[in-house]
Amino acid sequence: QVSLVESGGGLVQPGGSLRLSCAASGFSLDGYASGWFRQAPGKEREGVSCIGSSDGRLYYADSVRGRFTISRDNAKNTLYLQMNSLQPEDTAIYYCAAVPLENFRGTTDFYRDAPFWGHGTQVTVSS
Repeated sequence: QVSLVESGGGLVQPGGSLRLSCAASGFSLDGYASGWFRQAPGKEREGVSCIGSSDGRLYYADSVRGRFTISRDNAKNTLYLQMNSLQPEDTAIYYCAAVPLENFRGTTDFYRDAPFWGHGTQVTVSS
């Protein structure tokens, strides 16, 4: 079965760090752009970050640029998101998603075109 499984979420104080992982199964991330989006209660879904396939270009939302770093390990078929300097407004459920490159528009809104996404992992930033 095709699946994306997120892990690494948790509770952290403001200024802290977390590293999220997304393991893909049933398909290869090769040929896909992949990344992360999040949703907090009462808010719209927000694209966080994504990475292209062939050129490895990275995309970040303005709200996280300079604090978050996306990466991908093709051998492990796994996507990562290193989150530093976390703030309360980062509190949300974080989902990973993948979209075929032919449908990738080169923006953090990539998830709107994604046929695959996971069940999410909760990130809570609170003092």
